[in-house]
Amino acid sequence: MFIQITKEELARDISKRAWYQTNNIIFSIILLYPVFSIVDFIYADAVWLQFFIIRIIISVVIYALHNFFQRNNYNYRILLHIAFLLLSVTSALLCTLVNIEQLNIYFLLYAVIILFFNLQVFWEPIHSIIQTLVAFLLLLLFFSLLSGYNLDLYISNGGQFFFITAAVSCLIPATRYKVIERDVRSQILIEKSNEQLKEQNRDINEKNKIIDMQYEQLRKLDEHKNSFINIAGHDLKNLIGSIIMSNNMIQEEDYRLSVDQKEFVGYISDSADKMQYMLNKLMDVKEIESPEMNFNMEVFDVNAEVLHVYKGLIETAQMKNIHLVDNILKLPLHVRLDKVFVGQVFQNLLSNSIKFSQTNNNIKVVTSLQRQKFVFEIIDEGIAIGQEELDMMFNKLKTLNDAAGSKESRLGLGLSIAKLMTKEMGGELTYRSDDNGNYFRVEFYVIN
Repeated sequence: MFIQITKEELARDISKRAWYQTNNIIFSIILLYPVFSIVDFIYADAVWLQFFIIRIIISVVIYALHNFFQRNNYNYRILLHIAFLLLSVTSALLCTLVNIEQLNIYFLLYAVIILFFNLQVFWEPIHSIIQTLVAFLLLLLFFSLLSGYNLDLYISNGGQFFFITAAVSCLIPATRYKVIERDVRSQILIEKSNEQLKEQNRDINEKNKIIDMQYEQLRKLDEHKNSFINIAGHDLKNLIGSIIMSNNMIQEEDYRLSVDQKEFVGYISDSADKMQYMLNKLMDVKEIESPEMNFNMEVFDVNAEVLHVYKGLIETAQMKNIHLVDNILKLPLHVRLDKVFVGQVFQNLLSNSIKFSQTNNNIKVVTSLQRQKFVFEIIDEGIAIGQEELDMMFNKLKTLNDAAGSKESRLGLGLSIAKLMTKEMGGELTYRSDDNGNYFRVEFYVIN
C-alpha cells in the first residue's frame, strides 16, 4: 500500500502545528509577562510602575495582533517576530536602566525569555538567529545611549551569561523543527493509512454483503434443484417400475414371441434395470455432491459391454441412415469398474454421435489395449462442435451454439455426465473437434 504526501498537505498540517505552538507562546506571554513586574518592584522600585504599565500594554497589543493575524490567516512567523521585538525592547531597556548590582537579575530574565522562545517556537533556525542578533543590537544601542558604566563592567555582571545562553539557544529550533516536521509527516501517513483501511473495510463489507446475497440466492436455487431432482426422480422411478412390470408380463408369455422379439425384450429388461440402478444412485443428492461417489465395482469384460451398447444402438443409427463401423476388439479385456456406469458412459458418447451426425455418415467404434489401458474411441463424421466450445462442453448444463445444417437441439448434458462418471471411476475422457467431425476417447486401466 503506497501512500504519497503532497506538498500542499504537508504545508497545511505544518501550519496547523505551527499555529498550535504559536498560540502556546502568545498566551504564555499574555499571562506571565505582566507578572515580571514583581521583579521590577523588588529590584527596580524607581521605575517598576512605568514598566508594569508597559508590560500590560505589550500584552494587550500582542493579544490584539494575535487575533488579527489568525482572522486574516497571516504568517505566524511575523507575529512571533513582532512579539519578540516588543519583549526585547523592554528587556534591553531595563538591562540599561537598572543599577549595576541588579544587572545580573535582568540579564537572567532576558535570557529566560529568549530560551523560552527557542524552546517553544516552531520555525526555521534562521529566525532565531535574527532575533538573537536583534537582541544584541538593542543592548548595544541602549548601552551606548543610556548607560553610565563601561563595557567590561556591563558584560561581567551577567552579560557574558546572557550572550552564551542566547547564542546556544539558537541551536534548539533547528533540531526541534526537524523533529516536529517528521512527526507531522508521520501523523499524515497514519491518518491517510487509516482512511485507506477504512475505505478498504467498507469495500470488503459491501462485497461481503453481495457475497451473502449471492450465497442466499444459490442456497435457494440449490433447494429448488434438490426438490426438482427428488420429484423428477420419484416420477421416473414410477415410470421405470411400470416398464419393468409390463416387460415382465411379456416375458411370462415368451413362448408367443419370435427370436428377435425375445432379444428386444431382453434389451428392454436390461436397459430398465440399468436405469433403475442409476436412478437409485443419482437420486441421492448428498452422494452426488460428496467428494466421491459410491460405485458397485466388479470385474467384467469391457469389450463385451462395448459390444452390447453397440448392438443396442444399431437400430437407432439405421433410422438416420448412419453406418456404425465395428472395430471392437474381440479378445476379452477385464476391468474392475461399475459396469452400469461404464456402459452409460459408452451409451452417452455413442448416442451423442448418432444424434448429431448427418445422414449417410460413418461412425467408427474402436477399442484397443494401449500401455495397460483399455481405450474406447468414437470417430464421428458429424457436425463439429467447434474448438470454442471445447472448454465449456463438460459443464453440468450447457446449450451449445446451433451449427449450420443441424436441425436438432444440442444439449451438452450427456457429455458432462459421461465426463463425471469417467473421472469418478479413475478414467480419463478426452475430446477433439475439427472440420472432419468429432473424436471421443475414453481410457481405463485393465487388470491382469
